[in-house]
Amino acid sequence: MLDAALKTQLQGYLDHVKLPFEIIASLDNSASSDEMRELLEEIAGMNDKISFRADGVDTRTPSFLLRRTGTEQSLRFAAIPLGHEFTSLVLALLWTGGHPPKVEQAQIDAVKALDRDLDFEIYMSLTCHNCPDVVQALSLMSIVNPRIRTTIIDGGLFQSEVEGRDIMAVPAVWLNGQPFASGRMSLEEIVAKLDTGAAVRDAKKLDAEAPYDMLIIGGGPAGAAAAVYAARKGIRTGVAAERFGGQVNDTLGIENYISVSVTDGPKFAAALEGHVKDYQVDIHNLQRAEKLTPAAQPGGFVEVELANGAKLKGKTVILSTGARWRNVGVPGEAEYKNKGVAYCPHCDGPLFKGKPVAVIGGGNSGVEAAIDLAGIVKHVTLIEFGAELRADAVLVKKLQSLPNVTIIVNAQTTEFTGGSNGKLDGLNYTDRISGESKRVEVDGCFVQIGLVPNTEWLRGTLELSKHGEIIVDAKGATSLPGVFAAGDVTTVPFKQIIIAAGDGAKAALGAFDFLMRS
Repeated sequence: MLDAALKTQLQGYLDHVKLPFEIIASLDNSASSDEMRELLEEIAGMNDKISFRADGVDTRTPSFLLRRTGTEQSLRFAAIPLGHEFTSLVLALLWTGGHPPKVEQAQIDAVKALDRDLDFEIYMSLTCHNCPDVVQALSLMSIVNPRIRTTIIDGGLFQSEVEGRDIMAVPAVWLNGQPFASGRMSLEEIVAKLDTGAAVRDAKKLDAEAPYDMLIIGGGPAGAAAAVYAARKGIRTGVAAERFGGQVNDTLGIENYISVSVTDGPKFAAALEGHVKDYQVDIHNLQRAEKLTPAAQPGGFVEVELANGAKLKGKTVILSTGARWRNVGVPGEAEYKNKGVAYCPHCDGPLFKGKPVAVIGGGNSGVEAAIDLAGIVKHVTLIEFGAELRADAVLVKKLQSLPNVTIIVNAQTTEFTGGSNGKLDGLNYTDRISGESKRVEVDGCFVQIGLVPNTEWLRGTLELSKHGEIIVDAKGATSLPGVFAAGDVTTVPFKQIIIAAGDGAKAALGAFDFLMRS
């Protein structure tokens, strides 16, 4: 089941197992059950503390349960966790076997403090790069708290169940039989969603923070670089981030960050946070900024109000709130989001296996999405507003060679429509040459039309461009004294990770220069 390299790697990990546990499989006569049995027997044969038996009676087959001897721990995989989920399997085995997780003790304590029965089901796909974070967070929760049960379900393996629950995007989490959340979530975010008093406690704690010399809003590449550069100057530095890593978390492959040949978004985001934590930087995660108040007088503090009501202050502030996927902005888009309208082909593509889909956007992202999807779905219709595709020529040539792809240019999407089942059933568009209204019937549509800066909360406070980007000078300074900005949220051209990181460093140096001269 595992190749020689993976076997060697897994053997090395399993040497860290300290406590005995069993793997209990529920199998049938299917080929997938045979694959699961082979995988689990290989795992059990690598460490004498791991036992395997195949007498489970779970209603989902194939599936397997991990249970530490003498505990009520309940973690089940209704999946053959390879691909993007192989790391999730390795961690689940290690944690079940008593190897300590690399998670802050405060988060572990918060999980243990959850004092009610929680039965999680998470639907994922093996090609989804957003799923492992959620899978691993819920796995850990079920291992450290006996009142929490987690079942990890491969949507491709249990497609009838996915269709029965109208799940059209992963990761999708159900709690006690009801929808709980969708999309990437960290352990911290899940616990905060369960612990309704957390926001109030966080607000009180944040309000008590002394003013910072440099306060950074946003934890993507720009914010992380700014934090490192600020901390190395020996000044009091804080970061408030809605999600550390920002949009990088949603990036599949990164192959153009100089000195790093290849990595993926989640790994890169974790490395950003790890680097910042090497220094004395206060990190306030899961915090969304809602209001910026300039310093009342020269030498005063700039104030940032957060969504929970707390207020943080800084002698200087760096805004690095990044950007998000741009919506089409037509009727039906919000209504059918995660019900056919999607934004991540790598995550949600497998859910549309054998079905017709559309891709909106003829740039690199759109064409790459269409190429990827063509190998999974029945047919792909790519819709581009302009007169020709804007992607690299090599990508366009590849797309044009695929037999199950239709390319439509000069097309303005006007509406997403759905059927009586509440799911997307197609989209309407206008031919920009003839003016004729036309329709494409699809079960899914992937929107790939660029980014919009996260600056709505700043309108009327400082100077923005006509596209909503923060206007900055050569040192990253904005129109407000002591307020700097960096990365995709600004007018800096070419929205790239490496440019955002350099921009963050530049803004930190600019802000430090401001501090010295104030």
